[in-house]
Amino acid sequence: MTGLCTQGPEPDLEEPTLVEGFPGVGLVGKIATDYLIDQLEMRYYASVDCEGLPRIGVYRSGDRTARPPVRLYVSDERDLLALQSDVPIVAAAVNNVADCVTQWVVDHDATPLYLSGLPAERETKPDLYGIATGSVGETLATHGISPPPEDGVITGPTGALINRAAHREHDSYGIVVECSPQFPDPEAASVLLEEAVAPIADISIDTDELLERDAEIKEQREQFAQQMRAIAQEESSQAQPLRMYQ
Repeated sequence: MTGLCTQGPEPDLEEPTLVEGFPGVGLVGKIATDYLIDQLEMRYYASVDCEGLPRIGVYRSGDRTARPPVRLYVSDERDLLALQSDVPIVAAAVNNVADCVTQWVVDHDATPLYLSGLPAERETKPDLYGIATGSVGETLATHGISPPPEDGVITGPTGALINRAAHREHDSYGIVVECSPQFPDPEAASVLLEEAVAPIADISIDTDELLERDAEIKEQREQFAQQMRAIAQEESSQAQPLRMYQ
């Protein structure tokens, strides 16, 4: 059986927003989602059991509880879900995982926010762009989120999820932020949270602690980032100019 295995009471949700945190370039989606779950004290709701996901147990420092590597968290009062992943998704599993997650999203009438980094060398605050599927494109304009300045593609599990949403004409957002091509980028993750996740999901999130812990987070996530740099491009969620594929 594939899908979600619930770990607690069913949440009381009405057309929730889901924030996706599969690891990709700069780990921007993962850092943003991990921080969101922690700051909002979101409840562990379900483990994701899709064909192709590694069958491993994950544990945390100071905590005896072991859990599956891909999990769903919920905040009932905010009508919010967050998908947390502690592992990269191998290329052979990307399509299965995208189909599995998309089916659950559609069945539960959730609107996903898919997060991706765009490798860029920069000296200033990273730029952020938005794309959409279904009928929610105007919401991006309402919140001042600019369209991409050039043609591009999003690869990896995040790209596959956007592909599935587009095929089904299901509402979803794809948020792209400039980020470091080599290292974990908490600053870019904070831009995702402040300029896209918070306004679209209609929540309040203080990112001061995320920026204050920049060096600590980079050190903690560096080994994971090295692993992401070593894997194939199709396994790593990232946005790239379309000309690189032509």
